[in-house]
Amino acid sequence: MSERRREVSRVEGFSDAVFGFAVTLLVVSLEVPKTFDDLLAMMRGLPAFAVSFAMLFQIWWRHYRFFRRYELEDGVVILLTGVLLFVVLFYVYPLKFLWSFVFLQLEGQRTAGMLAGDRTWVLFVIYGIGVTASFAILAALYGYAYRKRRALALSPVDVVDTRVDVYRNLAIAGIAAASVAIALVTAAYAPRAGGLAGFVYFFIGVSETILGAYSGRLRRRVGATDAAGV
Repeated sequence: MSERRREVSRVEGFSDAVFGFAVTLLVVSLEVPKTFDDLLAMMRGLPAFAVSFAMLFQIWWRHYRFFRRYELEDGVVILLTGVLLFVVLFYVYPLKFLWSFVFLQLEGQRTAGMLAGDRTWVLFVIYGIGVTASFAILAALYGYAYRKRRALALSPVDVVDTRVDVYRNLAIAGIAAASVAIALVTAAYAPRAGGLAGFVYFFIGVSETILGAYSGRLRRRVGATDAAGV
């Protein structure tokens, strides 16, 4: 889909500032390390920062593409954007905590002081609710653009891309919701197995691959129809 907008609106500018602040909160340390040991301790937090940053970047990128594609900035879009930014800011620390916890465990370090084994499910519930909310809001934004497709004069290819973007965001929201459900089930029957809820997120790659292939088929079909009509 081609970009339509060129000037950055006030809503986009404010959104970028909020995302920038959220990334600042993710920084491993706001202080310059004073010793080499401090530097090594800071560097150990790099993997958790990288994954958390990638997650925030993914949300920002999908939000950015929405404003680049559609001339929409009415009350509904502003409201949904405001709620999205609220969720992003609120979930910055749970996001950082989760991935710090994961990478410390992968390094074989003791994490009992961070989180008891029978409370892991709580962390995945908190994290999953944040992911579900973020991508459900993005799906709502793209769904709103799809409903406005005639007013926006979207081309057939643009309509396909918009519909697939709704599916992509809903798929991630659904996977996160499934993770929350698994975490709640393990809380009732096996609290120490709460980490199983994290493996569900591997299905994001599967959903993106399937929907990417689906988008390609629809685009070719629409292109063939347009060519036949010329």
